[in-house]
Amino acid sequence: MTEHRRVSLFRNGRNQAVRIPVEFELPGREAIMHREGDRLVIEPARKRGLLALLKTMKPLDEEFPDIEDPVPEPEPPL
Repeated sequence: MTEHRRVSLFRNGRNQAVRIPVEFELPGREAIMHREGDRLVIEPARKRGLLALLKTMKPLDEEFPDIEDPVPEPEPPL
């Protein structure tokens, strides 16, 4: 069952802010906020992994020149 609690709204410069009671604290330093009708939903911002980042990148449409990449000589034993 969802807990409900009345909270305080206040101004922080030109922004409206809300005080989040300790029992509703979110982890981390960032959150995601969106509207659902007349409701505001605040949820933790998940850390994005490398795969999620790579999916957002557009492929490069340029040719890269060939480069010499010789195999290094093995080091002599000690």
